[in-house]
Parts: sequence; C-alpha cells; structure tokens
Amino acid sequence: MKVILHVDMDSYFSAVEMRDHPELKGLPVIVGGEIKAEKGASTDSKDKKIRGVVSTCSYEARKFGIHSAMPLSKAYELCPDAKLLPVNMALYKRVSREIMAILREHADKMEQVGIDEAFLDVSTRVRDWSEAKSYALMLKNEILANIGLTCSVGIAPNKTIAKIASDFEKPAGLTVVEAGRVTDFLAPLNVNRIPGVGPKTAGMLKEMGIEEINQLASCDVQALIAKFGKYGNKLHMRANGIDERELKEERVRQSLSRERTFAEDTSDASVLNTCVATLAEEIYNAIEKEGFVFKTVGIRVRFEDFTVLTRAKTLRTFHSDVNTITRIATHLMAKVGFEAKKVRLVGVRVAKLTLLDDKQMRFV
Repeated sequence: MKVILHVDMDSYFSAVEMRDHPELKGLPVIVGGEIKAEKGASTDSKDKKIRGVVSTCSYEARKFGIHSAMPLSKAYELCPDAKLLPVNMALYKRVSREIMAILREHADKMEQVGIDEAFLDVSTRVRDWSEAKSYALMLKNEILANIGLTCSVGIAPNKTIAKIASDFEKPAGLTVVEAGRVTDFLAPLNVNRIPGVGPKTAGMLKEMGIEEINQLASCDVQALIAKFGKYGNKLHMRANGIDERELKEERVRQSLSRERTFAEDTSDASVLNTCVATLAEEIYNAIEKEGFVFKTVGIRVRFEDFTVLTRAKTLRTFHSDVNTITRIATHLMAKVGFEAKKVRLVGVRVAKLTLLDDKQMRFV
C-alpha cells in the first residue's frame, strides 16, 4: 500500500513571526515589502510610500481579502491597521531546516518542494489508512511541540491527491483520502485545485465547458491533447487520480529510522527488546538496499505521558551489520528506567551515514 503525506506549514512566514512575537497573536500580520516616509513629508500614512507585495499574511489578515502577491498598497487599503514586518529569510530558512529534520526522521523517503512544504513516503511505517492518520497526527504534534508551529497534512495514495488534500482544511488540518475514495473526493472540486492548473489553464478548460474535476476526468483525452498537447494527457490522468511519480530525494541521506507505536502502553522488557530487534532488522535491510554504512546508533522512547527520551552512541568506525544495530540499541534501552512510566512508542535510528566503498569495507 502506497501512503504519501504532504505536509504544508500554515501561513509560514507570518506564523514564524507571530511565534517569536507573541504580542502579534490574533492580529492581521503582513510579511513583505516596506513602508517609507517621503523626504520632508509628514508621518501620516497617506504621505508614506508603500512598496512591494505581500509575501505571506496571517489568517486574520486574510479575512480582509489580503493574499500573497497582492500589492502592499492594496493590502493597506483593505486593512489599514495591519502589522507589516520585513521578510527575514535567514530566520525562515533556519526554522525550515529544523522542521525538515523532524520530517526526514519519520519518512522512508522525503521530497522537500519549498521552504515550508514536503512530501513524505511512509508506506513501510503504517499498515492501513487509520494508522496513517495517527502517524500524521504524531508528526503534527511533534512539530507543534518542538517548533511551535502548526501544519496541515494531506494523506493519499500519490503526490497529486496528497497535495490537494493538505489544502482542503486549513489551518492545522488533516485530510485522509483512501485509495478507494479518490474519485469521489476529486469529482466535485474545481479544476483549479489540481496542482499546476492556474487561471490561464482553468480559463481554457472553461471554454471547453469544463469547470469541475469530474468533467475533466470524463472528457475525451484526445480533445484535451488537441487543446493542450501532451499536457492534456497529464491533466486527464490527474483528474482521474493517477500519479505514478516517485518522491525525489535530492539531498544525501544523513540518517534512517524506524518506529513502532504499541497498541497498549507497556514496560515489559521482553516486548521492548523484541520490538528493538525487529526495528533494527528493518533498518539494516533499508541501509543494505541503499548501500549505506553507519557510525551512530540511537533510540527514541515516547512514554505514556507523551514525554520523549533519546539516547545515541557513536562508534569509532563505520559498520553495516544488523548485530551492531541490535546490540547497541538494546544496550541503550537497558539504561532507560521503565519503573515509573510505561512506553507508548519505540524508535531505532542509525546516523552519520555514508555510501559504502572499498575503503569503508576495511572498517567493518
């Protein structure tokens, strides 16, 4: 079963600013552009020169009709009391790296597609759509707890549907589109919900009498090809929920992890050690397939009260065998006290990964 998550941070730039400046909470906030008083002019707003466009705005500002790419002058006409902040890209990039590091730890494969969004393939980490929903909730809670920001998540069998689903309920939304529900989910939506369908394409489709996705899905594909060329076939496939693209992970993987959430919280050492051994074998199979060796082994434990403990050990040389992962992870688990609290989740991780070559083989 293929399970793809699209994680989209809510109103990202303005959300980061409001997190760091709590006094802005609940106010209409605009990030982008600048306001300068003309030389020798008064400080009245009518005598100030407003430059630039809206990069991002808070949901409070959106209630006034303000949106991204709108000229600031227009935004201020709609909401003269809006709070304007300059773009602080260095800050947004730093926070983005922290978010993406969390997401990367919880994905078989991850494709970052912007400073504030990413696709995750979690197919080996969940058994059904119910588990996928719980997994996404865990991710949302972890980002909120560690970064202080909310995100919206779409869960679906492919990238296109997951992307549409993440925008279905904002902010802090979570929408699951099971494989058997894709057609019903897409049918009533406007064609502009399909990623890549902008005003121009939507207008051309409207000329053909096509405004809803179900109309596009049932349209003669040859008519679409005649109108749009090869893109017409792509549009038809997307409207029918077909998207066979794999995630493209452009960065070199630095770590790999596997986790299990227990059906019932436990402090049984034999259950915990069996789980660690199973996770270690899953990780070994994954790194062997991708050709990695590792230097660090770590564990992650979430207790019944949702507090989290992590432990890790870094070795002097590279290793690539399952016994090393199991031995160190089990040793780290033995140091964790389970007397006071039961365990809800166990994770095993390898890090400081590098690709296997002849030189590294001598270290193993």
